[in-house]
Amino acid sequence: MKRSLLLILLLLLPAVCLAQLYAMRDSVPDSYNFWLYVPKCTTPTPEPTPAPEPTPEPTIKRPTPLTADEAIALSRTWRFDEIAKYRDSMTIKPQPLPCPTVEHRGLPIVVFLHGRSLCGTDLYRVRRYGTLDALTMGCKVDAVVIAPQNRGESWWKPERVMRIVDWVAERHDVDTTRLYVLGMSLGGYGAIDFAAAYPDRTAAAIGLCGGASGNDLDGLTELPLWIMHGTADRDVPVSASRRVRDAVVKADTTNLMRYEELQGVGHSLLARVFYLHETYDWLFKHSTIDSPRTVNRDIEISINRLNNAYKGLKQRSVALDVRDPQGNRAVSSTNEKTSGAEWHTIKEGDTLGHIAIRYNTTVKRLCALNGISEKSILRLGKKLRVR
Repeated sequence: MKRSLLLILLLLLPAVCLAQLYAMRDSVPDSYNFWLYVPKCTTPTPEPTPAPEPTPEPTIKRPTPLTADEAIALSRTWRFDEIAKYRDSMTIKPQPLPCPTVEHRGLPIVVFLHGRSLCGTDLYRVRRYGTLDALTMGCKVDAVVIAPQNRGESWWKPERVMRIVDWVAERHDVDTTRLYVLGMSLGGYGAIDFAAAYPDRTAAAIGLCGGASGNDLDGLTELPLWIMHGTADRDVPVSASRRVRDAVVKADTTNLMRYEELQGVGHSLLARVFYLHETYDWLFKHSTIDSPRTVNRDIEISINRLNNAYKGLKQRSVALDVRDPQGNRAVSSTNEKTSGAEWHTIKEGDTLGHIAIRYNTTVKRLCALNGISEKSILRLGKKLRVR
C-alpha cells in the first residue's frame, strides 16, 4: 500500500510543478514590474557547454567518373546525387544519407498588456482579468506569459516591454521567433504601439478596443495584426481603431491586417477574448520566420462565441505555484482574498457572468441581490453585492 502511494506521489510530482508564476519586481532596469508564467519545471536555460573540437574529415580519393552505362545502371537503384561518388561494379553500396533532425524550439512568448483599471503598484491587480486569469480558469496557453504592470503615469512604452522580453529570453528556453502581444483598452494601445515599433520581432499582435498613441504606424504593415472594437464602446471610441485601420490601409502593401467592428458591442465584452482558445490558436499560427509572412483568416471570434467564452471554464480551477524572484513562495496580496468578499467593485472588463464565476454564484443571484436585470449597465467603481 505504501509503495502504491509513493508511486502515485511520484507520478503527480511533475504535474505540481508544471506551472509556476513568478512575481518579478525591480528585476529589469528602466522597465516594469511583471508577472512571469512558465509552464514547466526546469525554467532556467542551462549554461551552454563548449562545443567539441571538430573531427577532421578523412582524405578521400576522388572517384573516377562513371561511364554512361554505369550511370544508367546505378540510377535504377540509388539516388542520382550519389552516382558520381562511386565507380564500382555495384558490389559496394553507397552509404545511406543521414536522416534530417528536428530543430529544438523553445516555448513561444505571449505578452499581455492590461487596461487602465489595473494600473498601479499592486502587482496582484494584473491578475484580475486577462491571460493570467484565463490560466487559472483552465484556459490552456502553452507559452511563457509576460504580464507587466503599468503604473498609470503614461502610455505603455514599447522599449520598456521589450527589455523584459530580452531579459526573459536570456534566462528561459523560449522561441523568440514566436513572440506575441495582445492587450485591451490602454493595453490595446500598447499592443499596437509595440507591434509598430518592433514588427520584425513580433510574430503577431491583437489590439482590442484600443488605438495608437503615435503617428508612425508603417511598421504595422509588416506583421499579422488583428484589431477588434465594439461600435457601442463608451470608454474608447471606435474612431481610435479606425484611425489605425486607415493608416495601415493607406500604407499597406502586404494585406496582413484583420479589422473587425462588432456591431452594438460595448467595451467590457471584448475582455472575454483573453479566455478563448481561438485567440491563442490564432497567435500561434504565425512566426517571424514565415516567408512570406501571411495572416490567418480562418479562425473566427464571433459575438456569440464571446457571450459563451466562460462556458467550460471555472474560476480558480487551476492553482498556480506563485513565487518571488528568489524562488520563495510569494505572499498573496489582500486583493487576492476575494473568496469571502461581500461586495465587488466594478472594474474595466467586468460582466455579470464573469463576476458570477469569480464568486462561485449565478447571474440570477447577483441580479436578485442588487435589484438589477441581466441587461443592466455596470458602472465603473460601483459596488456590487456578491453574497
